[in-house]
Amino acid sequence: MRKAGIIISSDKGFKGERVDESGILIKNLLENMGYFIERHVILPDEKDMLKKEMCHMADDLGVNLILTSGGTGFSKSDVMPEATKDVIERETPGIEEAMRMESLKITKRAMLSRAVSGIRGDCLIVNMPGSPKAVKEMMDILFPSIEHGISILLGETGECGTSVKGE
Repeated sequence: MRKAGIIISSDKGFKGERVDESGILIKNLLENMGYFIERHVILPDEKDMLKKEMCHMADDLGVNLILTSGGTGFSKSDVMPEATKDVIERETPGIEEAMRMESLKITKRAMLSRAVSGIRGDCLIVNMPGSPKAVKEMMDILFPSIEHGISILLGETGECGTSVKGE
């Protein structure tokens, strides 16, 4: 069973002034896909706290996937992409491109997303928007391609989709 972490970037959510609908949705969708949710946190829009949590989940808890929600827009407090860029070791631009390309079919405002994604060790980190509707759309776009990418990352599947184990 793969392990996942969820980070919600929201000052209001952190203060208890807003219900974490996106995080709950991500949790439910991942659990339905067979993931164990190792950790689910709501943090303020503070770059250092977000970086520390991503490193903790990837390095200490050994999660294979971190999905973040919120903090990807134009507001001065939106720092999730910068925090993510600081902790990833390798970029995964195709994921970002696919999210924006498919989202543009739904809303022209998708071009305003600054979401990024990348790899840290054996963990894929993907930024998603803050709204539950957009999170659901992104999850539909990302899977099963993300599943295949994680299999490759973990050495379970070759680049062409063949099983590495038992060849």
